[in-house]
Amino acid sequence: MRSDVEYSPVGEGLGMRDFWLYVWLRRAAVIAAHVTGMGLTLIISLFSRPGTSLFSWHPVCMSVAEQQSYDQTENKTYLREKTKYCLCMTEGILLFSAEGSPFCFKSRKGKVRLHWFCQALVLIASATGLGFMVASKNVSERPHLVTWHSLLGVCTLAATVLQAACGICMTCPKPLRLSSSLPKLKLYHATCGLVVYLLATVTVVLAMFSDWFQATVKGVAWWAFLVLPFFPALVVMNQITNAYLPRKKLTS
Repeated sequence: MRSDVEYSPVGEGLGMRDFWLYVWLRRAAVIAAHVTGMGLTLIISLFSRPGTSLFSWHPVCMSVAEQQSYDQTENKTYLREKTKYCLCMTEGILLFSAEGSPFCFKSRKGKVRLHWFCQALVLIASATGLGFMVASKNVSERPHLVTWHSLLGVCTLAATVLQAACGICMTCPKPLRLSSSLPKLKLYHATCGLVVYLLATVTVVLAMFSDWFQATVKGVAWWAFLVLPFFPALVVMNQITNAYLPRKKLTS
């Protein structure tokens, strides 16, 4: 029997038929979370129409754009960066899932390396989006950090950097002489990661209140896009809480 298969205490006490139904529902939810994250990123990228202007590919070209076109492109590019942010972070967490992960054949060590890679992409994408926004605001002489979306976005980026630093510390606890045990460090890392993921989800939702997105998507479709980011968040939250939160058996 393989020793690297994750064990989840969820589902204990269920009958055989109920247990298999529960397992397949969890698998369907994880697969749906993958599809939702990738689909949302693809649709936002299509709405943004990258390549329609030089500005959409290179921030330096924003000086040749008109103010109205500039504002719309700024919102599109930033929203696209945020969807990439959540896509990489979602995949980096869901690859540890025992149900529906495309990397279920990988060992625990291989999954950890893939997790590092995904989180590195998160930092690159978020730093790119932040650098673009700072440059575009400076060129347009518009004030920084004037919306809840921008404020929460900066907090999310700062929390992501701290979380990445904690992850690096967890890989080498002995040289750093950390006092906490490795299981506790994993619990802290997973809990803080969940907080960062929820912050990123709320940041993406706030981006959908931008003028460009509300002008592009209207009616029922806008409400659907508003709800979609919460589904992967629920799946991720369920995965982390079931895997790491301590459980006590109820006694009658």
